[in-house]
Formats: sequence, C-alpha cells, structure tokens
Amino acid sequence: MKKKKETQETGWNFDNSYARLPESFFTKTSPTPVRSPELIILNDSVATSLGLNMEALQSEESVAVFAGNKVSEGASPLAQAYAGHQFGHFNRLGDGRALLIGEQITPSGARFDIQLKGSGRTPYSRRGDGRAALGPMLREYIISEAMYALGIPTTRSLAVVTTGESILRETALPGAILTRVASSHIRVGTFQYAAASGSVEDLKALADYAIKRHFPAIQSDENPYLALLEEVMERQASLIAKWQLVGFIHGVMNTDNMTISGETIDYGPCAFMDTYDPAAVFSSIDTQGRYAYGNQPYIGVWNLARFAESLLPLLHIDLEQAAQIAQDNLSRFGALYEAHWLAGMRTKLGLFNEETLDKELIEELLKIMEKYRADYTNTFLSLTFNSHEDNDLFNSSEFTNWHKKWQERLSRQQESNSASQQLMRDHNPAIIPRNHRVEEALDAAVQQGDYGVMEQLLAVLSNPYAHSPEQREYATPPAPSSRPYRTFCGT
Repeated sequence: MKKKKETQETGWNFDNSYARLPESFFTKTSPTPVRSPELIILNDSVATSLGLNMEALQSEESVAVFAGNKVSEGASPLAQAYAGHQFGHFNRLGDGRALLIGEQITPSGARFDIQLKGSGRTPYSRRGDGRAALGPMLREYIISEAMYALGIPTTRSLAVVTTGESILRETALPGAILTRVASSHIRVGTFQYAAASGSVEDLKALADYAIKRHFPAIQSDENPYLALLEEVMERQASLIAKWQLVGFIHGVMNTDNMTISGETIDYGPCAFMDTYDPAAVFSSIDTQGRYAYGNQPYIGVWNLARFAESLLPLLHIDLEQAAQIAQDNLSRFGALYEAHWLAGMRTKLGLFNEETLDKELIEELLKIMEKYRADYTNTFLSLTFNSHEDNDLFNSSEFTNWHKKWQERLSRQQESNSASQQLMRDHNPAIIPRNHRVEEALDAAVQQGDYGVMEQLLAVLSNPYAHSPEQREYATPPAPSSRPYRTFCGT
C-alpha cells in the first residue's frame, strides 16, 4: 500500500514497451544498491515536463529510486543489448553501466525512457564495474542542459545522486548515478546488433517498434523501412548541422552513440570549440582525429551507411537491389546536411533570403577566422552587435574586404538592418559552455563539495540568446596555455 502511495505522489507512470521486444534485445537486471545515496541536483524543468512532483522527488524514497536502491511500482529494469563501430571497429556491446528502468508516460501522452547511468554491473559490463564518477555525471548534466537551451535535440538529465562509495579509476573518485531522460535509447548500434544476430524476424520487430514509436506517420508507406532510413537521415543531417553551427564537437561518434530519434547522446569527451579550427579534437582517445569538428558530417553519413546496411533485408527481397536503394538514398545526405547548415549560417549572418553565392561568402569568412585563429562564438557576436575588437582578424584587409561583400549582400534583401540584427541575436548565442568554465564548476563540486559554481553556470546557460550583462564574463575565452585542452570518456 505504501509503495502505491509513493508512486502516486511522485507521478511515475511507467510502461515497458521495449521489454515486449524479443528477449535477445535486452536482459532484465536489477540495479546494484549503494551505501548512502544523496541527491545532488534535481532538474525542475525536466521533472515538470515528465509530470513528476518536485517535492516528492526529493523524498528519501525517491532518492532511493534514483540510486537504484529501490524500484518504483511499474518499473521493469533492463540492460539493452546493442553493437557498434567504435573508431571504425565493430564490437558487440550493451548497457555496461546503465539500466532502462522504464518508460514514463507523461500527462500529455508522450513517452520517455528513464535510465540510470552508473547503477552497477550488467551482463554487458565485461570487465567494467558498472559505476560512474561524480565529475562525468555532472558534466553530462551541464552539457545536455546547455544543448537543450541552445535548441539542439538532446537527451536530458533528471537527477544526479552521489552513492557514498568510491570508484577506482586512475585514482579513487566519488561515485554517482545520473538519471537520463531520452525519447528512446534505440541506436544505429541496436540495428547493427539485430542484423548481426541473423534473425530477420527480430530485425523487423525492432524496425516496426522504432517506426511506431518515433515515426508513426510512415507506418502505412509502401516501403516503411525505406521511409525509416530517410527519416533518420533527415534528423541526423539537421542535428549535425546544429552541432556545427555552435562549434560543438561530440568527440566519440561511434555508431552506438547515434540515436534513431535524432537526439544527441553520450557527453563523455565532448567539448565546445573556442578558436575556430576544422581540425579541432579534444578527446584524449581520438589520436587520429577521426571525430574532429570538420569531420562530423562525414562521420554522420558513414554511420548512416552502417544503419542502411543493417536494414538491407527489409528494404528489398533482392539484396543487390536493396543495396542500390540504400546507396541512392545515402547519396542525398550531403545535400540534406548542406541545406540545413547553409540555412543556419544565413541566420547567423542576418540573411533572410537565399542567393547562389551565399556559401562562398560564408566559407570565405570561416577561412579568415581559421587563418587568424579567431574565437568562433565571439566572432559572430561581434558581427551581430557591430562591435569589432582590436585584434588580428578585424584589423586584417581580408576581413575588411569580406565585410564590404557582406554589407552589399545585406542590402539586397527587403528586411531592415534592425530585422537582420534581431535575426542574428536569435541565432548567435551570447554564451556556450566554455570548457574552462565547465571544468571550474566540476572542480568546485568534486574537489570542494561546492555546487554553487555549477548552479550559477547552469543559470546563465539556461537562456543563451538573452545577451544579458551577467553572461558577458562567461563569454571570455580561456587564457592562452601551452597545454591543449583534453577531454576523457569518464568511464
């Protein structure tokens, strides 16, 4: 009786549709209890959107749910199986430190995965301990919230709890568990897993499930599996273009980190670019630059090719014809991506209409920015407010010539200068989660137990297009350093 009361007060309303797929796609597993969980941060915005009661979520019983010490009524924890190309190499994988505890049905009828990340060992953990450290979990919370505020599709974080236990990496670190919210955790790698199993029936069951969950409008199409490929391509073209427009570098674009829903997932070694550089890499394990900023669109289509390969038995009974169908559609990705990217870059430059030479104008600016090592975000801010700094970029003859061309281009549209500036204000963020600011917040939280720095950072990141006075200090690039910034997977 008490359990039912707690569920009603909190607002959990679980369904478990993924658990109704063939059993090869998951293993039902319980989270491993922890010693003394403590709630560190709770996301009011996410809780409200899920139909949850913020006050009840802070109770001892709810903290036990976030920690994996208790399973709410209606939840059915499971670890998902999937595969993936990791840095180009195929591996069979799965949730090694995460559990899908259920799917929350919101008051509006929407469905979201609720996942515990760092909740202990699973059958897919291999030699891992299934745990997570506090720093990486807070990092995911910060970056995913920043991405959401920037208008980029992303998983979000509902809560972070500490476990009262240490985990051993290079040193002993405080353990934590993050509650992640996603439209789903179906990945390209999930389809690769189904295809590798050799069961067309299981592959079809997964594809039908993904279509029903994410693209119900295509269920009646003549070839819904081709339509599925087209829908996923479109979402990924749009998503990666949005990454490029704000200088976001994912860092580990393995096929198991590409969702069918088109949401950004897995914020391990990600970073935001300060100095504009197409070759920028921050991940300590990306030694060859496979996932560099400028490579992200190309990796996107490479991953989609792996997705298309997994769908071949569903695209056509003749595999040669299926491969041709897939290739014909994949060849459209470049144009899809470029259309999204160009549309976004036009807004960043205050352009309402389209002209043939717009791409040339944009690429000319980027080349000048690269030559003079200009800050990506702040250069567009300077253009927005016509406040050119005294630096090598703005003092160069190349920029002067480019600026003249840009002004001439602006004059050839009907909209006023003030309308163009407003368009730029709406699409050039005043603030991004600068790497040095994120590290500052994480150090204060993990090393000193001071969460105030992180809370203040989250507050200014929550409305990146406000262009408010308090955001200005957070727009400052890091001081020059002889040591390049490096990120780590956090496993």
